[in-house]
Amino acid sequence: METTLNTIPELFRINEPLIQDDYLINGQILSWEGPTADVFSTISSTEEYAPTLLGKVPNMAEEEALRALDAAVSAYDKGQGVWPTMRVSDRIECIERFVSIMETKRDEVVKLLMWEIGKSLNDSKKEFDRTIDYIHDTIEDYKNLDRDSAKFEKNDGVYAHIRRGPLGVVLCLGPYNYPLNETFCLLIPAIIMGNTAVFKPAKHGVLLIAPLIEAFKESFPKGVVNIVFGRGRAIAGPIMKTGKVDVLALIGNSLSANALQTQHPKSNRLRLVLGLEAKNPAIVLPDADLDLAISECISGALSFNGQRCTALKVIYVHADVVDTFNKKFAAAVDSLKFGNPWDPEVNLTPLPEPGKPAYIQELIDDAVEKGAKILNPRGGEHSENYIWPAVLYPVNKNMRVYSEEQFGPVIPILSFNDIQEPLDDMAESNYGQQVSLFGSDVFALAPLIDTLANLVCRVNLNSSCQRGPDVYPFTGRKDSAVATLSVHDALRSFSIRTFVASKDTELNKEILEKLL
Repeated sequence: METTLNTIPELFRINEPLIQDDYLINGQILSWEGPTADVFSTISSTEEYAPTLLGKVPNMAEEEALRALDAAVSAYDKGQGVWPTMRVSDRIECIERFVSIMETKRDEVVKLLMWEIGKSLNDSKKEFDRTIDYIHDTIEDYKNLDRDSAKFEKNDGVYAHIRRGPLGVVLCLGPYNYPLNETFCLLIPAIIMGNTAVFKPAKHGVLLIAPLIEAFKESFPKGVVNIVFGRGRAIAGPIMKTGKVDVLALIGNSLSANALQTQHPKSNRLRLVLGLEAKNPAIVLPDADLDLAISECISGALSFNGQRCTALKVIYVHADVVDTFNKKFAAAVDSLKFGNPWDPEVNLTPLPEPGKPAYIQELIDDAVEKGAKILNPRGGEHSENYIWPAVLYPVNKNMRVYSEEQFGPVIPILSFNDIQEPLDDMAESNYGQQVSLFGSDVFALAPLIDTLANLVCRVNLNSSCQRGPDVYPFTGRKDSAVATLSVHDALRSFSIRTFVASKDTELNKEILEKLL
């Protein structure tokens, strides 16, 4: 794909690299003078392909990580700090101040989302706007939570005032595929509940945090949010080894989560809020509306090039309809539009990880060597920053693409005669997030939905897998998640129930009346 500076809309051009040397510790924006890391985009801005240098970020290590942690620990102050003891209305005011400043940075963040991770203009705008909505919805749900906890209960002669309290210090690590939305779906509910946090942005999608550092400083007391930059091993490992972290909030993969957990000296004290990998299947029954199933499977498998934990990563199609499905599906994949994120109506965009095309090619080669065919003529075509989605069939369990979470544009298809086959595969899988089920016979669907609901946490009927709307629970079984993230559930994931109890005596009544 030929790109020159002149073909890029002026609004989205990178005229000079962004030197991000600011970081936030203990309420102070500090200037970094140590080693830095270059941030490149796989999108080229020259006629002859070359990655674009977007900017530089601090390459911090243990010393800065521990300073940030100490600031968060000090701000929490054993639960006696300004933030955890602040009135609910005042904490809400801080969050509202933050989001009002954040809204003024929309254009900057959207532009960096496109360049850093290759997300389309429309999807980048949606990610920003959805994050704003999530914060507003979290505020409203927190108000309801506070109102509900204002009353006293009485049982068996004992009064109780039950509310939710903070857990302590949170280490927040977000993902590169939704570096704004999913990161803030961890960070915002964590701090609104009175916790303090150390936040390290993802490797890809790191520069887009730069426009928001000032907003964090202006909105929260010192030490509530501390932002550091660097490699995960250099930052997160030393923090976990101290044992001072109360909550590990991570969206990524289970290998990273397990490695960090084991470094905590008191892992039994560690609360986990994890969104991890998945291998979400689609199941196409013989009576399914094939046109609908194909449309939803295209969206589910290839939205943002399949770089979503909720993406459809394997498709089971009944043998009676598999040939028709495959022919139409392969043609639909090859009709998709590839382009840069700002191109109109683009479906497929450059991959942000330089090594991803080679990895996808490995999966394709392994599958073909073991008997699969590439059904679409364009499948596996390479460009400098992309590999065209390959539709692979027939796929079997010996192929890497069957078991590995590909997190990219390759689509394995299996056929089945007995519905027990995909059900057994799902039961044996390490993952259990969601499934898409396509069919129309109610008598076949009803018992199947009941079974699937015991294997995954969300059954999508005649629709692709997805996270939203954010008011619905987002979680998974087995290696796919720990805790539940939604507007409602995240507040509870980052807090614990506490209460004051008193026997029904005259002295206690008098004290409670004065307290109230």
